[in-house]
Amino acid sequence: MSEHAPKLAIVGAGSVGATIAYAAMMRGVAKQIAIYDVDEAKVTAEVLDLNHGLQFVPMATIEGSSDVAICADATVVVITAGARQKPGQTRMDLAAANVRICREMVPKLVRQAPNAILLVVTNPCDVMTYVALKLSGLPGPRVLGSGTVLDSSRFRYLIARRCGVAVQNVHAYIAGEHGDSEIPLWSTANIASIPVADWRLPGQGPLGREDRDAIFEGVRTAAYEIIRGKGATNYAIGLATAKIVEALMHDERRVLPVSSLLTGHHGIDDVCLSLPTIVGRDGAEAVLDVPLSEEEIAGLRRSAETIRSSVRLLGF
Repeated sequence: MSEHAPKLAIVGAGSVGATIAYAAMMRGVAKQIAIYDVDEAKVTAEVLDLNHGLQFVPMATIEGSSDVAICADATVVVITAGARQKPGQTRMDLAAANVRICREMVPKLVRQAPNAILLVVTNPCDVMTYVALKLSGLPGPRVLGSGTVLDSSRFRYLIARRCGVAVQNVHAYIAGEHGDSEIPLWSTANIASIPVADWRLPGQGPLGREDRDAIFEGVRTAAYEIIRGKGATNYAIGLATAKIVEALMHDERRVLPVSSLLTGHHGIDDVCLSLPTIVGRDGAEAVLDVPLSEEEIAGLRRSAETIRSSVRLLGF
């Protein structure tokens, strides 16, 4: 494989990192995939397993190492390394341990891949995105988090199931924190250009307040339910991250609710959180001025304060 082909580096060979590699491999996102993990036996085993399936997917080279130099000259570096969220533990409870990991790791990654875009998946995602931005010294658009891309996918799935349509025809976003203070953007949610509030089928009324509350509660608690049942979320976040990487590496200018540094949106500054954003070759290229209701703006500001408070407590 040409050494000039775009390269995807994934930091962490745990369940999330390995699934991101698998999803990227299946989708043909990158011609070069490198996985870095301090556990040499683990990363070697994951890479071997992935390579055994190369016959069945678009051609790529897949390598792994316990040496950070494996990430050299990457186009995109996905950071998944960190402590795993335990049952009953909030994402914010993870922050202190994962910041310590980031302090050591991010400068090393920037030295190996100074021109890369950093994509943070490690939780708490918005806090870790801000921390990685500050530790890296990179321009704001080149450090982004997976944000509420997965939350928005869960949101669309639950709306689709309630309304009896394909999830691909639902357009709706979760904004703010990837966590407990996130907010649903009901005011702009639509199905095939029909506002969700106006959606009707024969024998089926519109979404009432109870329906909307139940859908959002299903989104907000989804990760906890999955963690209780199997210990970690990996498949959906693997697919969501592969989609973000695809937008970055292929310069798709796709609109995704990634987490990035806000400067003046709805009166919010100096915090990383999610709003619909154009994602392309240069990273988080433009945060869109999505029309929000007064209730949604207030919720977004509360979410921003939740993230900012955690960041300040961690010394950033």
